[in-house]
Amino acid sequence: MDNLEKNILTDLAQASLVEQRRARRWKIFFRLTYLVLAAVIFVTLTADDNGQEKGPHTAIIDIDGVIASGAPANAYDVIAGLERAFESKDVEGIIIRINSPGGSPVQSELINQEINRLRSLKPDIPVYAVVEDLCASGGYYVAVAADTIYVAPSSIVGSIGVRMDGFEFTEALDSLGIKRRLLTAGENKAFLDPFSPMKPAQQAHAKSILNNIHQQFIKAVTIGRGERLQESPEIFSGLVWTGEQSIELGLVDDYGSVLSVSRDVIGAKELVNYSVQEGFGERIIRKLGAEILYKTMIYNIY
Repeated sequence: MDNLEKNILTDLAQASLVEQRRARRWKIFFRLTYLVLAAVIFVTLTADDNGQEKGPHTAIIDIDGVIASGAPANAYDVIAGLERAFESKDVEGIIIRINSPGGSPVQSELINQEINRLRSLKPDIPVYAVVEDLCASGGYYVAVAADTIYVAPSSIVGSIGVRMDGFEFTEALDSLGIKRRLLTAGENKAFLDPFSPMKPAQQAHAKSILNNIHQQFIKAVTIGRGERLQESPEIFSGLVWTGEQSIELGLVDDYGSVLSVSRDVIGAKELVNYSVQEGFGERIIRKLGAEILYKTMIYNIY
């Protein structure tokens, strides 16, 4: 074997050795990465300090965004946070911090009812609603269950109404020469189908549904606000007002923030958030854009 062959074999052996070392390093790196990720997931999923003693404090429950099943502001999670707050012996008062355009009337009503139930069981724990930017429709449905509602002067409050959204594409189909084929068992089964014209009787039925839900909403507001609510035909029309205007109408009570209410009203500056936090895995899925809206609501109280 001449020197050239020896050099080639030596170079090949050294290159193979380098590749093996590099592969081992990457293998170790990925194993360490998996271990760290597993540890983060474990800590995130198991960490829960709500059972620890914290001393006198104000409990915070967040209602942020649309109130709907499957959304961060859903009745199940909000109620779970409320129950934990009411069960804590160190809670001096509860603040429901609201920044929501509304959402499902069912979810909003469930939260409203649960606040009233928990308040009746533990009347010594005051519940306050603090509005940030927006407290409309379903958000206000929740707020009226509180003892007192605080706003900023420029907060938006109200929208006491119900809506049903949809489109009708019948004329578009006709202009394109497209015929709709729809088979149903039950003559009104597809009365919300956007590709079929809505009959007058069906439209009247849809409005009766909306009116019924609207009356439920009005009843909750009337019970929650009582004599504080000013008589005005526009209050239940679906309009919204600024925080300043809503005080004049009796929709809310006074100006205040989470900090001012906890400090000056409750007298417990220490804040502890009892909101159910979105899990680590859910956050990752949401950031990756893999979350799918699995339920489409036919009515909203935005």
